[in-house]
Amino acid sequence: MNQSISKLALDEILLKLSAANKAFYDIYPGDRSARQPVHTVYGGADLFTHDIVSKMGKSALRSFLTYAPDFLEMERAIGLSELEIPIDENEKIKLRDHFLAMPAEKRRTSKLMLPYTVYTKVIDKLNREPLEDFRIDFEDGFGNRSWEEEDEVAKKAAEECAVGMEMELLPPFIGIRIKPFTEELKIRGIRTLDIFLTHLLKRTKGKLPENFVVMLPKVSITEQVEALVSCFEEIEHHHNMIPGSLKMEMMVETTQAIMNADGLNPLRKFVLASKGRMIATAFGTYDYTASSNITAKYQDMGHDVCDFAHQVMKVALGGTGIWLSDGATNVMPIGPHRGDLSIEQLAENRSVVHRNWKIAFNHTRHSLYKGIYQGWDLNPAQFPMRYAAVYSFFLESYEEATERLKIFVERAARATLTGDVFDDAATGQGLLNYFLRGLNCGALTHDDAMATGLTLEEFKTRSFLRILEGRRKLS
Repeated sequence: MNQSISKLALDEILLKLSAANKAFYDIYPGDRSARQPVHTVYGGADLFTHDIVSKMGKSALRSFLTYAPDFLEMERAIGLSELEIPIDENEKIKLRDHFLAMPAEKRRTSKLMLPYTVYTKVIDKLNREPLEDFRIDFEDGFGNRSWEEEDEVAKKAAEECAVGMEMELLPPFIGIRIKPFTEELKIRGIRTLDIFLTHLLKRTKGKLPENFVVMLPKVSITEQVEALVSCFEEIEHHHNMIPGSLKMEMMVETTQAIMNADGLNPLRKFVLASKGRMIATAFGTYDYTASSNITAKYQDMGHDVCDFAHQVMKVALGGTGIWLSDGATNVMPIGPHRGDLSIEQLAENRSVVHRNWKIAFNHTRHSLYKGIYQGWDLNPAQFPMRYAAVYSFFLESYEEATERLKIFVERAARATLTGDVFDDAATGQGLLNYFLRGLNCGALTHDDAMATGLTLEEFKTRSFLRILEGRRKLS
């Protein structure tokens, strides 16, 4: 067969192309396979104790059951089913009992099945693993105090962290947030980092908690990231740690973190400056909206300037394996009245909590819609709506996603038309990602995933193309 490209020329072309492709894959390896927490809770370092998970879990469950003693009360607040829940308590009980008495198959097709399932999953989560990720906060949650006081709190927090490690009571993910490396606070931030880690590592003989990370807030220039890495290197050397053991994350809280003085997005440079230590970036809603000159009344998770920043973050860091986290809802689902309450005061508390549940629920769902699967919580009373939003987001799409992925895999990489939705290979990966995220957060079980026709081993590959390649080899 006649060809115009000589073998020598072809080899040179392929060699250059191979080098470029490998360089690209080094930068964009894809999503990390490790579990990503659905939330991070920030709490003042002075309040941190080794049993923080138990304390917050009990508080979250108590709040949830107080204002949602059954699944219909939760449904009244957040509206998953589009059904009107009776105001009269006796009528509501009749509706609940009628649903619970249904045969399993009929119940499964009821509009109330989704809120019922979400409700039971939230209670299970609050009993089993209420807190996924915690930051011992020396910044906004702690404030500016005397140096002597912050020194002592850093030592005490390190001791509590060590005790939690010994007793296996810490959450699956944990870390500290130090003060920013701005000109005014850089010495204080470094000092607290050094004191905390020095005391912790001496107490634990050089061991860190599982999934430990240091959060650097208000990053605006690469030199701030470089300074933290230099501190890490000094600490690791002093304690004979494996280089690279200390990991970091950063907060995007200023417009300069989205566009720098040269008119460029600096996030990729921040990641490179971390020398492989950066695992996540978190968005600071209220500092960012303030830096965008948004007045306090309109500083909100759903503001357009936040959506813009989120999309820039996703474009800048997509495919790099860096996790993205949204900010926090600052409206607390806590009633205004305390103590022995009148019927009117109880009703007002419930009204306030339900209204603020709905706000937090909508904020979390908006983040999920944008493909941001983690956010902040500031109080245990927020946990139930975090989990309700995450679980409902995945569960309401389950049957459609299951059918589409099952058909798509069976037809092995051929573009298919499922109903009125056209699927291609990228959609296959998107459907797989849905199940991986659903499994990750606990919304879906392994049995739910197996209904697609895929095996657990295939899911572990996390790659639709690898699954298809494996099936082709067997066919």
